[in-house]
Amino acid sequence: MKKVIITGASSGIGRGLAKKYLELGWMVFAVSRRESPIKHENFKNVQADLSDFTNVPGALFELLGKPEHLDLVVLNAGILGEIVDMADVDIASMKKTMDINLWSNKVILDWLFKHSGVVEQVVAISSGAAVNGNRGWNGYSISKAALNMLVKLYAAENPSTHFCSLAPGLVDTAMQDYLCGQKETEKFPSLSKIQSSRGTKSMPTPEQVSEKLCHVIAEVTSFQSGCFKDIRKM
Repeated sequence: MKKVIITGASSGIGRGLAKKYLELGWMVFAVSRRESPIKHENFKNVQADLSDFTNVPGALFELLGKPEHLDLVVLNAGILGEIVDMADVDIASMKKTMDINLWSNKVILDWLFKHSGVVEQVVAISSGAAVNGNRGWNGYSISKAALNMLVKLYAAENPSTHFCSLAPGLVDTAMQDYLCGQKETEKFPSLSKIQSSRGTKSMPTPEQVSEKLCHVIAEVTSFQSGCFKDIRKM
């Protein structure tokens, strides 16, 4: 039975991926801040605040023990923060975003490579915000750009594992509730595109995106390890 660990699996893309891999017959190990609604004999979940770095190793050991082999690691957990100008966001808020979107993944990867026998593939869920530099996306854009580089650096250090970061495009998750409720579309033009896309095929559900992501994850190993890909362009 193939094994995957997914972070942020209680909702959105993480939950969609967990359900899809269970359908495919995989053993799914999940880490999430909230209890997952998924109930399945091949699903094991541990609750953990990934920004509490001191407790992450213990949570991983509780979830996995010392695994001899992992086929896939999906680093999905992330937070958005507020859409405001750089001058209006404080360092504490950006640090919180960086801790979840970036540094928690370092803690996870370091533990896995220390305690696991073999890790076949690592996929980080990134964003187009990592490269497009739209006004207002402050710490989220910075954290996702840094995540792409983190993946590239780990790929250079671990040649037997395939790494990539993937941008899934617009997805109709809870994050869109916040984005679609923002009024300053003239100041932050990217919000207009997001708001007009909700309810259309341009913003699929997490389940629809997870279906495509599973195919992309299986195929992306043909690209150079450490790459960043936007699945809408594949």
